[in-house]
Amino acid sequence: MAKKAKAKAAAKKPKGISLHPAIDKGVKGKAKAKFAGGTLTCKCATDPVTVSVGAQTAHNHACGCTKCWKPAGAIFSVVAVVGRDNVKVTANENKLKIIDANALIQRHACTGCGVHMYGRVERTSHALYGLDFIHTELSKEKGWSPPEFAAFVSSVIESGTKPEAMPAIRKQLKKVGLQPYDCLSPPLMDYLATHAAKASGVLK
Repeated sequence: MAKKAKAKAAAKKPKGISLHPAIDKGVKGKAKAKFAGGTLTCKCATDPVTVSVGAQTAHNHACGCTKCWKPAGAIFSVVAVVGRDNVKVTANENKLKIIDANALIQRHACTGCGVHMYGRVERTSHALYGLDFIHTELSKEKGWSPPEFAAFVSSVIESGTKPEAMPAIRKQLKKVGLQPYDCLSPPLMDYLATHAAKASGVLK
């Protein structure tokens, strides 16, 4: 009877949650000192789009929004920022198309495989102007800054995740070393609020 009870309990035990291949087994790797960047390559088997990134990234994080590109089966994307002056398309730029020109982040996606190669903020008045959003998992180089937190966690519900799964998802994020937030991290939210306060004249 004891064996049957254990087998029944094991059958009811929930399986592990697949957040994203890059973080499912924990956040790995460290930012390499004096890292010079690398090359991002889309998933096309022929004539892939390549993008050269000439600097280290910042604010790498898991993102639950419905806009960011995610690999098949992933609940979250993993995305970081880098100065736009360090981002240059080096092959097959003709295959890129902006997903939504009205969005704050204009995501340039490959029309062949659908991968987002970079997202650019074009609004000069916005605090994030000058930054591009990229997915370092598209690079073979090692040494990129690792994910630091999880943002817009609640938004995965909008992608079809069941609300009752959220406690387990937040628990899993913490388990792999990422603090979950339903917006951005506190330092980034402070940065955005400071920019808005200076723009309105509240702060100088």
